[in-house]
Amino acid sequence: MREPQKVQSLAMIFRYLLLACALTFTCNAYAADLAVGKPMPIVEATLLDSAQHVKIGPGSGRVTIINFWASWCVPCRVEMPAIQAYYDKYKSQGLEVLAISMDDPHDVADVRKIAQSYSFAIALKTDSDFKGLGRIWRMPSTFVIDRNGILRKNGQEGVPTVDLGSLETLVTPLLSQP
Repeated sequence: MREPQKVQSLAMIFRYLLLACALTFTCNAYAADLAVGKPMPIVEATLLDSAQHVKIGPGSGRVTIINFWASWCVPCRVEMPAIQAYYDKYKSQGLEVLAISMDDPHDVADVRKIAQSYSFAIALKTDSDFKGLGRIWRMPSTFVIDRNGILRKNGQEGVPTVDLGSLETLVTPLLSQP
């Protein structure tokens, strides 16, 4: 390869790296506004095997748990029965649960099989828009939003899993607030 071509190739590689860094920092900066006590970004999803569309964010009037999970994630599968038990106990008080599967499209059969055991809303990442939450980098990740659309648990921080006790402690007081 001639010297000018080498320089051009290196310059092009440098541009791509610079673009990748800029995109990464832009996405992280967007999610940097995500903080407990601040308004929750809007999350939208079309439910699994349904045309029903849900939109979660300010103004919903419901306390909402958004749980990111995957069929291959053992801690996710362990906590889902607790989420179901909590949902069964409090859904009549305005509790909403949306579980978004982070599985790849070729694993949809596994997601459907697991979803049969639960009555809360389940969606696939491919049918959801949650870019305001930033990159979901750990499984499980659980976010809790109060009736006014304020984030009360950021799934990107703290203990990644939830259980019945932690849900009772964090979410139950929110159900009695206007």
